[in-house]
Amino acid sequence: MAQIKIELPPIIKTISDELLKLDCRVILVGGCVRDFFLDLSIKDYDVEVFGIENIEALESILGKFGTVNLVGKSFGVLKFVYDNEEYDFSLPRVEEKNGVGHRGFSVVCDSSLDFKSAAARRDFTINAIGYDIQKDEFLDPFGGRKDIDSKIVKAVSENSFIEDPLRVYRAAGFCARFDFKIDDTTLKLCKDMAKKDEFATLPKERIFLEFQKILLKSPKPSIGFEILRQIGVMKYFPELQNIINIPQSHIYHPEGDVWTHTMMVVDEMAKLRIGKEKLDLKLMLAALCHDFGKATHTQIEDDKIRAIGHEKAGVELAKDFLYRLTNEHDFIKSILPLVEYHLVPSMYFKNHARDKKIRHLSTKVNISELLILARADFFGRTTQEAMSGIYEAGDWMEKKAKELGVYNSPPKSFLKGKDLIDLGLEPSPKFSEILHQMYEKQLNGEIKSKEEAIICLSKIINS
Repeated sequence: MAQIKIELPPIIKTISDELLKLDCRVILVGGCVRDFFLDLSIKDYDVEVFGIENIEALESILGKFGTVNLVGKSFGVLKFVYDNEEYDFSLPRVEEKNGVGHRGFSVVCDSSLDFKSAAARRDFTINAIGYDIQKDEFLDPFGGRKDIDSKIVKAVSENSFIEDPLRVYRAAGFCARFDFKIDDTTLKLCKDMAKKDEFATLPKERIFLEFQKILLKSPKPSIGFEILRQIGVMKYFPELQNIINIPQSHIYHPEGDVWTHTMMVVDEMAKLRIGKEKLDLKLMLAALCHDFGKATHTQIEDDKIRAIGHEKAGVELAKDFLYRLTNEHDFIKSILPLVEYHLVPSMYFKNHARDKKIRHLSTKVNISELLILARADFFGRTTQEAMSGIYEAGDWMEKKAKELGVYNSPPKSFLKGKDLIDLGLEPSPKFSEILHQMYEKQLNGEIKSKEEAIICLSKIINS
């Protein structure tokens, strides 16, 4: 049988050969080795150098071939840039717990460590596989390749695993990204960790990063959120916790409760990602948040289940949830209209909405983005209509919005302040009021061109 090997960027092989002259051992580590066995494209190469004198010696050698960024030097990591590509070179190290949270560690570099001792600090066995570049040999002291074959996420060390609560989110993320299961012992560790006060001290920026990985890198993000729910993490996110077991109309939602529907919508949205990270994240989060209002606005009367007004009620809940993850105000602000208006495409189609309604809608929310969310919402259920694969309301609104020129943005105002001055008006605070009134007429279809707008305004002035 031919020996399997990782195809390396030539620059890494060149540096490896240079280090070999110093009797160093160069080992590829971490996610790049894991992804090789998962048949995924390798994007990030992490290299660990054993047997070198110190980090300065490594810095000197790397400097011969490219640019060295020293931002992680105190942790034994150097960012090496060559031909616009960045690679991590590091010294083997051990971590000692000396404080609370994922940052409560001291890092001790020791190039004399053997690979197993260095790999013991890693979170999961699938991330603790190495590849000896010079020997074309894989190193697997903790059985990571077997766990990849078995599709299992397993902690390398029970004792060290519990020292970093962020690993709970990472476990869920790997399961979602690779469709893996959590090892029973590791699952118990995660559940125990989620109960401790230290778990609540995690910086929201780090949690948000793990959420992003689940939402943007997983074929079915619901797997990750289901695991977090099973572990007990949802109590830290009451907006998600509160939609669990909230009933829905069997006519419109035969799939089950609001949580079940939301998970289906998130998975549908994952199919609609377009590869623009920020936009994809916005839409994925909108899908996750879109029905938060059902937790407070679901009512059962005469065996009928309704949640009237839930879309508007969900705006504040979505805001609270999102600020628990990030302080990116403008980003959060861009998500909230999608939550508020997510039902509008279906409602407008049902009620045969006039053109002016769609024009006005375009001033409140980006219709192209709204329709992506609406499609995910429509297909994220098990009705016969959804199973047909045709969203008639969405197709109708997309056609109408494009015809009206408001699919990606609201119409531009025909008139500006300069036009008012040209008509003989003196600049004043009333300009904005006049322009607003004229824009309303434009949205209502009362004026259809700049020429008509000027004629209309002239009549108002003269009267």
